[in-house]
Order: sequence, then structure tokens, then C-alpha cells
Amino acid sequence: MKYRSTSRFPVNVSVIGLGCWGLSGPSVWRDSNDSDSIKIVHKALESGVNFFDVAPVYGFGHAEEILGKAIKGFPRDKIVIATKCGLIWDDQKRITRCLKPSSIFREIDESLKRLKTDYIDLYQLHWPDPNTPIEETMDALIELKKIGKIRYIGLSNFSIDIAQKLLDHISSMQGLYNMFERNALSYHNIALEYRTEKEVLPFCEKNGLAFLPYSPLMQGILTGDINYNEKFTDVRSANPKLVGDNLSKYIQVVEKLKKIGTKIGKPVNEIAINWLVKHQAITSIIAGATKPEQLQENLKALDWEMSDELFEEIDRIVLESGILD
Repeated sequence: MKYRSTSRFPVNVSVIGLGCWGLSGPSVWRDSNDSDSIKIVHKALESGVNFFDVAPVYGFGHAEEILGKAIKGFPRDKIVIATKCGLIWDDQKRITRCLKPSSIFREIDESLKRLKTDYIDLYQLHWPDPNTPIEETMDALIELKKIGKIRYIGLSNFSIDIAQKLLDHISSMQGLYNMFERNALSYHNIALEYRTEKEVLPFCEKNGLAFLPYSPLMQGILTGDINYNEKFTDVRSANPKLVGDNLSKYIQVVEKLKKIGTKIGKPVNEIAINWLVKHQAITSIIAGATKPEQLQENLKALDWEMSDELFEEIDRIVLESGILD
């Protein structure tokens, strides 16, 4: 395993982390089940993965509960838990954004209980809340840091303008980034207030912030296992990029990547992850899995390094395809 850290996030974290949305259960991801989820976490720990990214909203608390159950008995100081706040839900599971201090103080205690721990290594604001002054939100997080419930503060899906304003207090940024989605305007039809490759990566590198890319395999597209006629029956059905003609355009490029993979003896998922690893501004790749073997396939990407020539060839193929977001 390879590890990275930054000046503002001086924690050695595995360059491939485990994205824990997949631990939410079958109501969210069609192939997810609790038994496999626990095996995935154990396999990750045994393989040197020490960074786990989760959120309360993943399975409405379920993913945090499963992660907490899975890490029981492992040394807590060897595990880096990153969870989030700011997405709350009602009895009908309708989700709203809320970064009010009172809500954050409630959320942190609920997360600590589900995760069976007394502190969170990295506490991230999940999405911006336009109805709450960011200064009030940050005051709450600073208080949580003072009393030891959180160690570091991070932003997820935030603009560079807000990140600059909060720079003295934050240690990381998280955003959508993969070989196909580099400066995406939206995610699941949700407008993004940042452009990852143009803005966030250079900002993080310049200021010593960790950068944590999510959806590194574009929700399975870059595994090479999705076909033209795929009909998603889980959370991916809400992603307009993964249906109809849009899906076909991406699969066409994946087919070209498969030909490259055949030449070098590597599958598409390894190529996609290796492409991210080559970016030194990336600290830990948030890669999800719903089966232990998927995790193992992702970790194999660290067994080799991508050459500059291959990197340039891939960029040419993606750029010429016209799909780049």
C-alpha cells in the first residue's frame, strides 16, 4: 500500500481508501449486503487500507453502523474515519441540506454512536447550505475540534471561494473526479459549484490541502463491466449520465480503453485508478465496493505505475471522444 499526507492534513492515509456508500445495503446498491460489507472492511484493513469515507445519509445511518461494527476489535488509532454532516432526513426519508450549529451538534453525536467511537478523524461538510451563514457552521466545527470530537475539518462539494474563506480551518476538499468527469457541471442532476481539475486540484496543491476524489470509476462505468443495455435498478438510475445515449457514449470510450488494457495486460478499472494515482495532488481515492473481490481488483492498481506515454494516450482518446465533462 502507498500512503500520502499533506501539510494541512498530516495524516498518512492509504492512496486508495474505501468509499462506504456501498455499505448502505440493497435499498441503495443492488449488490450490497451486510455480510459482504463487513468482509470488505476487514479485507481493506488487512490490505493496508486505513482511510474510510462514510456519511450519515448513506443508507440513512446504515453505512456508519456497519462500518462501526466492522472495525470493532481493530486498533482505532490505525484507522482514519472520515464522515460528514449537513444532509438530514425526515420520517419519510426526504433529504434536506442543513448546516446549522444545532443540527451539527446533534449529527456528530449520532455518528459517534453509530461508528462506536469517541472521535472522528476528518469531519466534512457534505454539501453547501445556502440558508446558513458558513461562519456559524465553522464556529460549531471549531467547538467540536476543541472538545476532541473531531480532529480535522474538510469540505465536500464546495466552491473555491468558500474554501479560500475557510482556509485557516480546513484540511481537505472532496469532489467528483475521474477520467471522464474532470470539470463536471453536475452530479446526479445536482449543480456543482466547483470545477475539479481547473480549480480544486491546483488550489489544494498550492495550499497543502488533501484532495479526496469520489466516484473514481464513475459509478461502475470505468470497471469495464457495464454494457450498452445496462438497466440500473439502484441509486445509479437517478444519474442521467448513465442512461440511453449518454451511457452509450461512455461505453464506446470504455471499449477503446479495453483495447489498451489488452495490450498492457491490465483491466479498465486498474487503468482508471492508476490514472488518478498519477496525480500527486490526489491524497486518497475514495473507491467503493459491494463485493470483497471488487476491493481486491481495485487494490491491484497499485502493483504498477502508469507511464507518461500511456497517460498521454488515454488523454488523447478521452479528449477526442467528446465525452469529457
